[in-house]
Amino acid sequence: MIGYAICGSFCTISHSLEIMKRLILKGYELLPIMSDNAYNTDTRFGNADKIREQVVEITGKNIIHTIKDAEPLGPAVNLDAMIIAPCTGNTLAKIANGITDTSVCMAAKAHLRNDKPLIIALASNDALSGNLKNIGTLLNRKSIFFTPMVQDDPLKKPHSLVADFTLIEEALLQAMSGKQIPKMFI
Repeated sequence: MIGYAICGSFCTISHSLEIMKRLILKGYELLPIMSDNAYNTDTRFGNADKIREQVVEITGKNIIHTIKDAEPLGPAVNLDAMIIAPCTGNTLAKIANGITDTSVCMAAKAHLRNDKPLIIALASNDALSGNLKNIGTLLNRKSIFFTPMVQDDPLKKPHSLVADFTLIEEALLQAMSGKQIPKMFI
């Protein structure tokens, strides 16, 4: 089973849901996890109730959305891998610094106890500024892998990076073999 976490990069959640559907169609079993912001916040990109309904419909499973429910993922629920898509800069920074004050951060921490792959599909407006050091920190950690990223708007958002969501499955397969996709920035 693959843990599949969604954070509050609201403009990329629809892309993430499409990848969830593709993975399910290919036979993957996904356990959905959502940050509090993704779980509860209505935005111009979507209604939280409808997004939750879609996640449950796609996966056929209840969503883990509390720290208490995420904590058993390492010791009691042994996942084969975990994907965070989208992973916000906030979540990235917390994982890099060992902060577990959200359901997604707790799930990642609990999962990493088993030295199984954690695949990060980043979506952050400060990836090439304030969060660049956190990318570097996580690149040096065992079992953490990144989905290749692109500058989504180099002129208007020069510090922004967004994962190429179409490469999440490839990143997962490579990570399951202990490898990072060589070309991280596209």
